[in-house]
Amino acid sequence: MIISVIIVFAFLGSILITIIRNGWPAMSWEMITQLPGGGFYIGKEGGVLNAIVGSLYIVGASTVLGLLISIPIVFYINIYLKKDSKLSNITRLSFDVLYGIPSIVYGAFGFTIMIFLGLRTSLLGGIIVITLLIIPIFVRSMDEVARQLPKHLLEATYSLGATRYETIKVAIRQIAPGIATATLLSIGRAIGDAAGVMFTAGFTDSIPTSLDQPAATLPLAIFFQLSSPLPEVRERAYAAALLLTLIVLILSIIGRMITHRFSKNKIK
Repeated sequence: MIISVIIVFAFLGSILITIIRNGWPAMSWEMITQLPGGGFYIGKEGGVLNAIVGSLYIVGASTVLGLLISIPIVFYINIYLKKDSKLSNITRLSFDVLYGIPSIVYGAFGFTIMIFLGLRTSLLGGIIVITLLIIPIFVRSMDEVARQLPKHLLEATYSLGATRYETIKVAIRQIAPGIATATLLSIGRAIGDAAGVMFTAGFTDSIPTSLDQPAATLPLAIFFQLSSPLPEVRERAYAAALLLTLIVLILSIIGRMITHRFSKNKIK
């Protein structure tokens, strides 16, 4: 176990050292607050504000949509249906399969639908594909927590004359740590995805002002800049990777704080 922990921390440390060593020289306030200048592939000026805003747009909207779709599914298969019913097991198996599908397949599927509907790459396309990508994460993560709800808690709620809807409100309070954890996992997957948004969101050097405009993301900014023949531009790619890592770290800390807060109300 100690050796395994050491190996994990060694990989994490090597990744952080590589990103910091290559990206810190290009890190500046302009990288965060300015749009890219001179062309994104060969430009050495400006920053990645377009990619930061685009990532936040896509991740924020897809997370909200994913929660709105996933929470009813979880409670339907755990409260309205029996936890181990045939339909519940088939539903879980379906989401297990969706969970394992690579993001590039989601991107190709979304791209095919967009062509059929006559849509172009846009912020809306990226939001839809990332929402489809993270729904299985939401459902399976929250479902594992919902299945651990104490049976006597639900029975006590019903015995007081509560409806299933009122029982759900009680259950939400109990699985809140699971919802926070699922949200954290989904955000981490969504903000780091490049293949899905490459087909659907496109890329742009500007900030989108409507849903039908292309949107840049940090993973795609890293991918394109690392392909540049200019060393200065490749350094900017590592700086963008450092920004992405810091954003994930901040979100992880916030998620841990929320999980710890809601865990105090959990009945074991």
